[in-house]
This record gives sequence, C-alpha cells and structure tokens, in this order.
Amino acid sequence: MNLDAFSWINAPRQFEIQDGILRMKTDPETDFWQRTYYGFQNDNAHAFVTPVQESTFTFTVKTDFTPRALYDQCGVVIYQDSENWFKASLEYDNEHYARLGSVVTNLGYSDWASRDVDPEKTVVHYRLSRRGQDFLIESSEDGENFNQMRMFHMHQPIDAAHIGVYACSPLQSSVEVEFSDFRLGPCGWEAHAG
Repeated sequence: MNLDAFSWINAPRQFEIQDGILRMKTDPETDFWQRTYYGFQNDNAHAFVTPVQESTFTFTVKTDFTPRALYDQCGVVIYQDSENWFKASLEYDNEHYARLGSVVTNLGYSDWASRDVDPEKTVVHYRLSRRGQDFLIESSEDGENFNQMRMFHMHQPIDAAHIGVYACSPLQSSVEVEFSDFRLGPCGWEAHAG
C-alpha cells in the first residue's frame, strides 16, 4: 500500500515513515474509549488511516512493539468518528500476561473482548476483512496462520471505511511502535452461502 494516502488522527509528536514502514512513539495519556463501565470518554489515541471505498476488502498489517507500562497498546483500527470505531490490539497488563483484544464502539458505547497471551510476544499480524457493514478481525504470530478474534457489525452506515493502525499509552508512559507490511486486496473472508 502507498502510505501517502494515509493521514493522521491525533498525530504523535515523534514518527517517521520510510520504505513502507511507520515508526512512532506514543504520547502519554492517549487512548480510545467511550463511556461503557468506566464512564470516561477518551478520543486522543494516535491513528494513521486511509479511506477505502470498496464494500468488500481485506487489509493486513504487521505490528511490533515492546510495551513498558500498563495499557500500552498498538494494533489495527477503523475510525469513522469519535462515537463509531473499532480497534484490535495487543495491550500490556503485567509481567505475567498481556491481552490480545478488540473494542467495537457503536453509537458512542464501547465493548471489550480479550484473551490473555504471553507478554513476551511483541509481534502480531492483523487481518481485517469487510463485507458491507460486517467485519472480521483475525490475528497471527507468523503472518501465515490466522485465527479469528471476532466478527462484528458497525451500526452507523459506512460508505468509505477509514482503516489503518493505531497506538496509545493511556497512562504516564510512552512506547516505540513499528508498523509494516501494509496490504490491501480483495476480500479473503468467504461470503456466507446461506
């Protein structure tokens, strides 16, 4: 993919793009979350996105980071506006486990689904597929063998899906992140025969 077609939502103070690789450092106190359970609304995570008009596609990207503090995270994102977005990421919790998870935010309310993973694993490949208003997110350690994380629906009608990558550090921390192997192609998620 040509990264020239991407633009920032909440650009970090430090980043560089070279040879199709985005390297950045998160600013402290950055996050995406809306209302649910915690009550707060955060809309200042760093997102690097591009609009995709096709109603079916598959987007893949490789992420690599070594988190330093609680809630440091990076992954893939769909960002339509502050109340309608999706993120999937590896998020640091403690020395015993990290969380590989995803958040779907529809009409101003976020959810969170996750599973505990080895905190020593720092590389994750994501594969995001679209079929109309429905999406499938998958993850992989090697970029070849992908496992489903979740299937979800975006309630607000989407014309162009603003897809890309994101990273943030919700507390007083900062982490270096690398995104590479950006690819966009035909939808690899098979249409349901029923």
